[in-house]
Amino acid sequence: MAVAAAAAALLLTGCAATAQAGDPDASDQADAAASAYPLTIDNCGTEVTFESAPERVVTIKSSTLELLLALGLEDRVIGSAFSDGPAPEAFADAAAGIDVLSEKVPSQEATLAAEPDLVFAGWESNLSAEGAGDRATLAKLGVASYVAPAACKGEGYMPNPLTFDEVFREFEEAGEIFGVPDAAAELVAEQQAELEAIEPNADGLTALWYSSGDETPFVGAGIGAPQMIMQAAGLENIAADVADTWTSMGWEAIVDANPDVIVLVDAAWNTAEQKIAHLESNAATAALPAVQAKRYLVVDFPATEAGVRNVGAVAALVEQLGALG
Repeated sequence: MAVAAAAAALLLTGCAATAQAGDPDASDQADAAASAYPLTIDNCGTEVTFESAPERVVTIKSSTLELLLALGLEDRVIGSAFSDGPAPEAFADAAAGIDVLSEKVPSQEATLAAEPDLVFAGWESNLSAEGAGDRATLAKLGVASYVAPAACKGEGYMPNPLTFDEVFREFEEAGEIFGVPDAAAELVAEQQAELEAIEPNADGLTALWYSSGDETPFVGAGIGAPQMIMQAAGLENIAADVADTWTSMGWEAIVDANPDVIVLVDAAWNTAEQKIAHLESNAATAALPAVQAKRYLVVDFPATEAGVRNVGAVAALVEQLGALG
């Protein structure tokens, strides 16, 4: 079964055009962007003030890098780290010239050696003494830090639930931080139009979002990106009643829920094919009708976190559901 082919997501290819030097509106746009500073943002409970738009950015995780590429800001990214896979084709050329600092979370030494003015992290845990540096220490060294808001875990900061409105709001906030509000507005408009054009599956199907794990699977729960994507695709998440982004779920509970389809997260370190092999060799799950009928859907790992790939993931799931018949 060619699951990799089935995983191909529909990706945003349009990005806001940069004002040309001869554009009579260029200076007005620059003046408007400059007037937004200083800009202070409460980010996961940490107050961050930007005196001007960041110019030297280290990104951690695919979601942060791809958002900046979608905003046309590749020239400001001086290094990336801990990416979940290659950039999608639409951004491949822009990503090609960016240095990879580390395949995992970069050390504080490696991060500071790049001389960034901002570390843009996909997870709060990326910013620790064992990682790229804790936020207070980075700030003392003159390096701002910003965590993708959807990844905030603190009470009052973690989206509950995550919605596409929140994802789009985060694009707009990034536009404010980087002084490109027009590019962010165009990105949001394009993704909203793409989302509205998707016709959700209407068959009333239940689904398991299987991310990783053999003995105890790690699955998409009720308030994060997996739930948001499945709901938009017309699927009912069997773990929707768990008030978390992800959760562990025993195989017995999964068998009892008997999902109509199984969404497989395809990651380089735990592929969709590996998950299928496990489902079909496990005596309990091998008997599930969804497994016997190979009713599998595939999403790439980078699409499973809040970011520019989420709308494409919805479209891909709906397309694959149609192919199942």
